Amino acid sequence: MNADTAMHTRSSFTDTRAGTPAVHRPGAVKTRSFFGPFNNPITDWRGQRVWLVGASSGIGAATASALHDLGAQVLVSARKAEPLYAFAAAHPGQNGNAAQAWPLDVTDAGAVAGTAQAILAQGPLDMVLYCAGHYNEMRATNMDLHDLRQHLAINYTGALHVLYAVLPAMTARGSGHVSLISSVAGFRGLPKSLAYGPTKAALTNLAETLYLDLQPQGLGVSVVHPGFVQTPLTAQNQFTMPALITPEQAARAMIEGWRRGEFDIHYPKRFTHWMKLLRLLPYRAYFPAVRRFTGL
Repeated sequence: MNADTAMHTRSSFTDTRAGTPAVHRPGAVKTRSFFGPFNNPITDWRGQRVWLVGASSGIGAATASALHDLGAQVLVSARKAEPLYAFAAAHPGQNGNAAQAWPLDVTDAGAVAGTAQAILAQGPLDMVLYCAGHYNEMRATNMDLHDLRQHLAINYTGALHVLYAVLPAMTARGSGHVSLISSVAGFRGLPKSLAYGPTKAALTNLAETLYLDLQPQGLGVSVVHPGFVQTPLTAQNQFTMPALITPEQAARAMIEGWRRGEFDIHYPKRFTHWMKLLRLLPYRAYFPAVRRFTGL
């Protein structure tokens, strides 16, 4: 056992890194009641190191900015380098929390491994948020195999690359938190979601399995199910998006979910509660309801 592992046993949730004030570490709840939080509530972000993968715009960038304002050191990754460097320049350090830009293509497993290794060489990660995403409308009557594979590579396989690169260090340390951004589109099949929906359903299932495996190891796990958020991805939609919110509102909802120790963080609830209700319907009722509400 190395010195870092010895200092951060599974029974300890204080930060003992030199020069860092003692703060609550994000992780799994050790003893909880049936109605208690799934994860340790994250109430203090000062001194926390957060790697956000897919943070060049939209929800990822807004969350990185909000966490930086709360005192976390954010490390932002995405395929497009220019927005990342602009973000880092706009978020200089206070008390050692200067934002860092780490350009990265999540479909390149070697690049993900190398980037993770370099980031971990600086110090342990307290949270990894996977928010990389690809979205195009698609129906079975007009399939595009290349784009189907692109959705899979970015939305799901990319998450596996990141998890494979960071989980050994996090589990050895016995603390930290992994959060995956899925979507309400993954709850059940929806029109025009042939490429996108199945990848998000896979992410939700992955997060559920990760929680079962990692919670006993001292790690926290959460899955995020946004409704419609005003991002470059949703800008292509040609229909009125109900309960549309801004990325900043989405970021606040996620931070509140982590503060409450939630596993399933969904927003805006005035929309997502209806989507959860639809998930409970039998197929004989679900299919007609979806056709009626979407007109498709």
